[in-house]
Amino acid sequence: MTKTSITTDQLALFSLKSQIASDPFHFLDESWSFAMSICHWVGVTCGSRHQHVNSLNLSNMDLTGKIPHDLGNLTFLVFLDLGSNIFHGNLPQEMAHLRRLKFLDLSFNSFRGEVPSWFGFLHQFQVLKLGNNSFTGSIPFSFSNISELETLNLKFNSIEGQIPKVIGNLLNLKSIKLGR
Repeated sequence: MTKTSITTDQLALFSLKSQIASDPFHFLDESWSFAMSICHWVGVTCGSRHQHVNSLNLSNMDLTGKIPHDLGNLTFLVFLDLGSNIFHGNLPQEMAHLRRLKFLDLSFNSFRGEVPSWFGFLHQFQVLKLGNNSFTGSIPFSFSNISELETLNLKFNSIEGQIPKVIGNLLNLKSIKLGR
């Protein structure tokens, strides 16, 4: 366990906490402090070998806020679930640094902006849930690069245009949800 990596993860999580304008049930207020290891914080799971944050599950906590750029520093993250909260704004480009991410659920929030094309460069994705937000634009062609993708949910957004034909080349894709 290196102190530097824990500090980087700690700072990324504190940056996220600082962007949360409302935590009505005080989930983060009570456990997210420097007094205890981040591996014991609510919603945080660390890997057993290196003690890096590999899972962050803050779903269904009624949190209101934005995702900070620093979240992209959680480079060992495999699982990220911020679904069913009140997060808003655009997704930061720095999330493209989450190269190990296999599961991402941002559904049932108020994210906006075009569906980021950089999602297509996160090749490990198996599950990508962006439904019930305010995303616009079209499905990026780069999604065809996510060869491990099994589940894609983009329903109830303002996405327009045709589905890129190359999406049909995603041999592991079992579920795709589009439409309003």
